[in-house]
Amino acid sequence: MSSVTCDLTVSLDGFLAGPNQTPDNPLGEGGEDLHRWQFEEAEANAEALKGILSAGAYIMGRNMFAGPGAGPWGKDWRGWWGEEPPYHAPVFVLTHHPRAPLEMEGGTTFNFVSDGIEAALAQAREAAAGKDVAVAGGAEIARQYLSAGLIDELRLHIAPLTLGAGERLLDGVGNLKLEPTEVLGTRLVTHVRYRMIR
Repeated sequence: MSSVTCDLTVSLDGFLAGPNQTPDNPLGEGGEDLHRWQFEEAEANAEALKGILSAGAYIMGRNMFAGPGAGPWGKDWRGWWGEEPPYHAPVFVLTHHPRAPLEMEGGTTFNFVSDGIEAALAQAREAAAGKDVAVAGGAEIARQYLSAGLIDELRLHIAPLTLGAGERLLDGVGNLKLEPTEVLGTRLVTHVRYRMIR
């Protein structure tokens, strides 16, 4: 069976996004600085970037797809990823508001799942056809999968900065048992790969 992975970039104080997230600024104040390593040091971090985008299917929350907000979908809203999202694979978006699948350029199709994390994982496993399934985030969805013991490998990309507030990854998750299997880094990020111990 394929593995379930989770790649997340966090601050030193554990935040995936800064405070005051809005649809126009979904990562909140200072949140974009977490991801400088992906752009300013792309060559040095090529292996980590390749790992993030190597899954056969992805799972994300509504906020990661569309930015913060609640309620029914806007009729023409296509998410904030642009017309060719980076996934190039099926993406399963957890939501309370069902919606027809949304096909994008480059092979990404956003599928909207309203019956829970297990249902989304089952659909993603089937779509991945033996490849890994990646829980892409955001924090709330990652917390749900971690708390349920459904992630096999957690890959944290730790940016050397603090945000002080925002959306924290591990709040309320409980007692995780992790074994670090790899630590690498550059000036803008430290990559730590953990195997979940069950």
